[in-house]
Amino acid sequence: MAGFGLGVSTLIVWVGLPVLVATLRACRGLAVVERRATVAVTGHELPPHHYRAVSRTGTAGLVAQLADPQSWRDLLHAVLGFPVRLAAAVITLSWGLGGLGGLLCVTWQWALPHDGDYRGLLDLVAGVDSPAADIGVDTALGALLLVTFPLVTRALVALRAGLARGLLTNQTAALRARTTELATARRAAVDAEAATLRRVERDLHDGPQQRLVRLDMDLETLGRRLDDDPDAARLVLAEALTRNREALAELRALSRGIAPPILADRGLAEAITAAAARCPVPVTLDVALPDGPRPAAAVENTAYFVVTEALTNVAKHADASRVGVVVGVADERVTVEVADDGRGGAHLGKGHGLAGLADRLAAVEGRLDVTSPEGGPTVLTAEIPLAGVGRSGGETAR
Repeated sequence: MAGFGLGVSTLIVWVGLPVLVATLRACRGLAVVERRATVAVTGHELPPHHYRAVSRTGTAGLVAQLADPQSWRDLLHAVLGFPVRLAAAVITLSWGLGGLGGLLCVTWQWALPHDGDYRGLLDLVAGVDSPAADIGVDTALGALLLVTFPLVTRALVALRAGLARGLLTNQTAALRARTTELATARRAAVDAEAATLRRVERDLHDGPQQRLVRLDMDLETLGRRLDDDPDAARLVLAEALTRNREALAELRALSRGIAPPILADRGLAEAITAAAARCPVPVTLDVALPDGPRPAAAVENTAYFVVTEALTNVAKHADASRVGVVVGVADERVTVEVADDGRGGAHLGKGHGLAGLADRLAAVEGRLDVTSPEGGPTVLTAEIPLAGVGRSGGETAR
């Protein structure tokens, strides 16, 4: 309340803006504690809540934080929850200690001074002045309080949990945000697949297709010269075989970029090792995957794609002398980190290769972070969640 009052009263001179934001942040911290306490005591998960993501900075970012409805619900809960928590604590303490004191009154009531001003509970209620009867009434009342103590405690806990459920959760907003997130991920997946298809089509047109056209022409020439000029035919045949091998090599390279057989047969660690061996820049590998079931195919394909795309970008644009690749599993996520000592300047701008990589990760609800100041170094970090996906096969840690 002090932060809210100070922020509102000084809002006209803009000082109140950061004060209000700090107050809402503090209330968010209190809300986190209350949610955890409610779950721990009740044993039931609360419905989801949602805070709006703020990507802007400066004054616009502060205003955007003030526009978050859940933050104001947290503030309201902090205000209303204080008297509820205080009353619950006082009632619980008084009820429990009062019951215990009444049940054991025979051990301490003898020490009270029974002079002319003394009046027991029975005397106050019914006008009966009898110490023995007072002991019996106090004992019975204490037993009643202790018997009902769990019920009263549960009722107070339910009141406090109901207040938390009513103000600290917002399932509608969370589901709406989740729907938007899934729609964005679906669009990202479509865009990523479209970009992959365009790349494959371009590579096929510029590489193997041209070689196959030339191979067809060489075979026609070979057919015409086979009888009248065998020596020239042999030269044409040798050139045709060379172009055929080159076309096969390019097709194999393309297939490795889409879904390499080594990934399906031997797992992510071996596939990344093979990709690092093909990189013209020296690569240091640290691949630590747990023993047991392998991640789902979509997770492995995405992690492999992240590594190969990052190594390709390093080889083409970074002007680096070395690159390090670290792959592991932590907190139910596959983490991929690719760091190079190149010139830096990489970013996630639209139209750049890293933007397509971010779209590919968004399709599996992953995320991509890039730190690349001018002059380097560049650190690319990708996280791919394992939750909600199936697993298959076995993977040897490497």
